Parts: sequence; structure tokens; C-alpha cells
Amino acid sequence: MVPFFVQIKCKLGQSYTVANALAEAEIASEIYSTAGNYDLLVKFYVDNATDIGHFVNEKVQVLPGIQDTHTIITFKAFGAS
Repeated sequence: MVPFFVQIKCKLGQSYTVANALAEAEIASEIYSTAGNYDLLVKFYVDNATDIGHFVNEKVQVLPGIQDTHTIITFKAFGAS
């Protein structure tokens, strides 16, 4: 499994709606509210063969209330065995 993160900027007043939609879709590993330029930080895991760009485009960005996303792909988890 490949982990990656997506920062999500929601339309005004839609943060909880978007977070609930992500939780109900059961596609996210962890969902956090954040302060700053983005409203949510979401951790996903996908199979090695899954195209992350297509996943974000087809599963995340289509949820109502999302204004913008920023995908962060990670390479190595330090401290993990």
C-alpha cells in the first residue's frame, strides 16, 4: 500500500460536510481539520498499482463542497520498521 496526503480547501461553511462525506465514503485512513490555507488534511492508502492522480480526481475532487486540493506524495516513513 502507498500512503499519500491531500490538503483540501473547502467552500465556505462546508468543512464538516466534506469531512463527513470522506468518512462515509470509507476511502480515507485519517481526516484532520487544519488551520491555514487548507481546511482538511486527509491521509489515504492505495494499492501500489493505483494511479494516485486518477484516485484524487475521481474519488476526492468530485465530493461536493471541495474548492481546491493539494496532493502530497511521501517517500519514506522515518522511525518505522
